[in-house]
Amino acid sequence: MTATNTTTRVQKLRALMLSPEYNVTAFVVPSEDAHQSEYVAECDERRSYISGFTGSAGLAVVALDSAALFTDGRYFLQASQQLDSNWTLMKSGLPEVPTWQEYLVKNLPAGSRIGIDPLVFTATDANKLEADLAKVGSSLVPVPHNLVDLIWEGRPARPASKLLTLTTKTTGRTHTEKIQQLRRDLEKKKVAGFVVSGLDEVAWLFNLRGSDVHCNPVFFSYAIVTPDYVNLYLQEKSVSSEVREHLGAEVTIKPYETVFDDLRALAAPLKANNQKFLLGARTNLAMAVALGKDNTTETRSPVTDAKAIKNDTELEGMRQCHLRDSAALINYFAWLEEQLANGVELDEADGAERLEKFRAEQAGFVGLSFDTISSTGPNGAIIHYKPEKPNAARINPDLVYLCDSGGQYIDGTTDVTRTLHFKNPSAHEKRCFTRVLQGHIAIDSAVFPDGTSGYLLDVLARRALWSDGLDFRHGTGHGVGAFLNVHEGPHGCGTRIAYNDIPLVPGMTLTNEPGYYEDGKFGIRIENVMLVRKADTLHNFGGRGYYGFEHVTLVPMQIKLIERSLLTHLEIEWINAYHAECLEKVSPFLAKGSPGLKWLQREAVSI
Repeated sequence: MTATNTTTRVQKLRALMLSPEYNVTAFVVPSEDAHQSEYVAECDERRSYISGFTGSAGLAVVALDSAALFTDGRYFLQASQQLDSNWTLMKSGLPEVPTWQEYLVKNLPAGSRIGIDPLVFTATDANKLEADLAKVGSSLVPVPHNLVDLIWEGRPARPASKLLTLTTKTTGRTHTEKIQQLRRDLEKKKVAGFVVSGLDEVAWLFNLRGSDVHCNPVFFSYAIVTPDYVNLYLQEKSVSSEVREHLGAEVTIKPYETVFDDLRALAAPLKANNQKFLLGARTNLAMAVALGKDNTTETRSPVTDAKAIKNDTELEGMRQCHLRDSAALINYFAWLEEQLANGVELDEADGAERLEKFRAEQAGFVGLSFDTISSTGPNGAIIHYKPEKPNAARINPDLVYLCDSGGQYIDGTTDVTRTLHFKNPSAHEKRCFTRVLQGHIAIDSAVFPDGTSGYLLDVLARRALWSDGLDFRHGTGHGVGAFLNVHEGPHGCGTRIAYNDIPLVPGMTLTNEPGYYEDGKFGIRIENVMLVRKADTLHNFGGRGYYGFEHVTLVPMQIKLIERSLLTHLEIEWINAYHAECLEKVSPFLAKGSPGLKWLQREAVSI
């Protein structure tokens, strides 16, 4: 990875900041778009454009005499390689490193004017920041145009993909049923209506999918749902007769850009009738302003909560697509091992491309769920590494190889990581791998009472690593969409205190992905997708009910990387049972006599 020269871009941005029209001391550039998406379309990659840092998480603050890039532990190494001398890397979460909000309050002069684009900031964040800034006499200044857009030469156009309609064969429920449930939720909350602003929320609610965002089957849209009407705001190019027929007469399709006009038209009636409109906590500030802040109430989106709990059809789809996806990954590992053994030189991008072809052979494949992380040796320590020619490294069989990948299928979404060594791993590499594996087993085997969050379970993934003084700087798990975004909330498993607000309940999906990374040497991660389900326990103390996990990813753990002497009897039993399950369930998806089946039969054995 190389740094991008951002000097001209930063200079142009500062010139705009100084202009009388804007007159701001600093401009804040988050990663998100107007829908608070984690992954955004190219036209919305403003933070990447201004800073040169391409990771999915981060925030840039450009002041008149400084520029700072804030990102989390997943991206420390990547950001250090991609930022040029114009930027200071702020390693969020480390001691003595302020949050970006604290930086604006404490590191910039009192009385500063902090510019933001209200389309890409949530109302919640903006309100809190405004109050914090006021304490030092500084102010928050929403600007009418995003300043990065104004200096971005050759900014890509906004995509408008054709939409795909889904049936209950894969969704389990019609969009009419989902809307009826949402209306019941709104009635309980005694609100006049709800703005659906998350792209994955709109896609889920209306049983539609698109391709406006790379690897995410979503499309630019908003929706307004009230007891009396449903408006769906779409780009005209995305709408077909099939979409209109699918939605029916109950849904009015309107131009994407007109949602703000409609929200402004609601402001006066809401005020006159003393009514409130519900906004999700991640709705942008511009929408809150359009409705009138006094006319809104904010909470976690009820659509997010409903989407997170999969129905029986969606759960079965996740099981089935993971069987096919596991077969594709096994075919790839068998192919890669054979190529390397024969002395064929392949780089990381070659590997990623071949893996995608194996996935494309599977029934129901639509595309990747994220760019494949095919990484050898030191690149494996870059947690969200993306191999690109001509800079991709040659896959070295003498080094640890980490592959994190996933697919979008018509019946589900996958996300799987395996770590391999094609020759002879060192004792240290084996010990590190085994400690990660022990954490993975601990999460997979957990049984816990109703009301338990992923925040409380996270320590199980780290205990074995901690015993050796090791750890990892990313979450242990995240939700996964059903043919939707590979990262799905609101729940998760990790050290973020926000995860403690959302208990795990049956129907949720969750990844299990502890890891360990040594900068400049190697990376290790083991990741499966799991389903939360009821556990069959001997007792039921307090009548609470107890839950556990069902793993649906079925790819063996590489035996040669396991240090058996570190394992307990129960951990050995888990590995043996898991390998037997891999062999039983995935073998039917592999051709008889194929390298993939032979690889599975060799690797999925007892230890």
